[in-house]
Amino acid sequence: MEYMTPNFTKDMVKTHKILIPNMAVTQFRLMQAALASEGYQTEVLGNCGSEVAQLGLKYVHNDTCYPALLVIGQFLDALNSGKYDLEHTALLITQTGGGCRASNYIKLLRKALVKAGYGNIPVASLNFSGLEKGSGLPLTLPLLRKVIASIFYGDMLVALRSQTYPYEDRRGDADAMTEKWISTIQGWIRGDKNYSAHDMKKRFYDIAADYATIPITRVPKVKVGVVGEIYVKYSPLGNNDLEKFLESQDCEVNLPGLMGFVEYCVANYRLDIDLYGGNKLVAGGADKFLGWLDGIGCASYDAMRKYGFYAPGSFRELMKKPEGIISLGAKMGEGWLLTAEMIELVEGGYGNIVCAQPFGCLPNHIVGKGMINKIRALHPDANITPVDYDPSATRVNQENRIKLMLAVAREKLDTPIAPIRPLTAEELAGGAPQVATTVQ
Repeated sequence: MEYMTPNFTKDMVKTHKILIPNMAVTQFRLMQAALASEGYQTEVLGNCGSEVAQLGLKYVHNDTCYPALLVIGQFLDALNSGKYDLEHTALLITQTGGGCRASNYIKLLRKALVKAGYGNIPVASLNFSGLEKGSGLPLTLPLLRKVIASIFYGDMLVALRSQTYPYEDRRGDADAMTEKWISTIQGWIRGDKNYSAHDMKKRFYDIAADYATIPITRVPKVKVGVVGEIYVKYSPLGNNDLEKFLESQDCEVNLPGLMGFVEYCVANYRLDIDLYGGNKLVAGGADKFLGWLDGIGCASYDAMRKYGFYAPGSFRELMKKPEGIISLGAKMGEGWLLTAEMIELVEGGYGNIVCAQPFGCLPNHIVGKGMINKIRALHPDANITPVDYDPSATRVNQENRIKLMLAVAREKLDTPIAPIRPLTAEELAGGAPQVATTVQ
């Protein structure tokens, strides 16, 4: 049976409200302003809870990717709420178009809508892989530039808040500062201001300087990095509000920016051509675009460092991190990026890491959990815990597993020990070759 819902068309821009599943909360709030500036009526969904997952299970096979199950459940829960005019409501879903099940999200969503009685709801696809051409969201150059600016600004706000919140003298200062800047940046984007590379590079210093005015008292705290499958890594619905849980345990949290994943996707265009052949002009274009993005990212990091905040290295440097551990040809799921982010976090002082992954997501188990022993061999102080997220996994069990990791981290914090020597390549391989001897 063919399950089809209407395609999203240009004519619907003015007549339909577009519902967007929540993922990276701050970045998506800014992207909503970018869409509004181009005439789109959008709403980033905030409905969460176990009922969302259960609704997803009702209409999606339980062997399906957990993020797909949650996104579809969140859409259906919103449509069931009675809040929306169903004759003028559309859904927006992103598709990475890689070799994993994420490429089929839109098909699963259409099938679930028809089965749930919402076969009239149009679905728009946001992707850069040529998928669902008939229902693709119309993307203009100004909109793309504003979306890119939203991600850069959002990543910076998340990083600055995370490094300020645990140490603030007055509870609430960091959150108030973040809300102030979200509102300011939304105003810029709606007013067609400060989204060019030139303007962003100036504004980054204003933002970092403002956060630096918050009164703080820096005391030793457990620093925790979070990596994983992109949806589970960022989405409070997908990871049971992992960031808030870690902050409730008196930790400083480092959540690598969403732009890293965008740059990873761009870099893979060049890597594919280098590995398998293809159009050299496309490779050159991807390389130039990556250089442009990396230049903006480096400017934001320079601004953060100037005002005393931690910032990672450039994306080009990040690409060198997995050398000798995993090939840059590993591109399924979050691929080599996930491994690279773990190494960068360890080297940046965030050696306690939660690797959040959907249960059964083979690519992320390989590039995440599968790389932990290699990373520990090179960085013996690394304290990495993989945590599976799934409809059957209880929040209590997940948090208890994380608490065990934090207990080890606090012990190290209280009683620092001398750094352990990394293993050599020979030791990693099992020791030096032995010459067999025979006894006469």
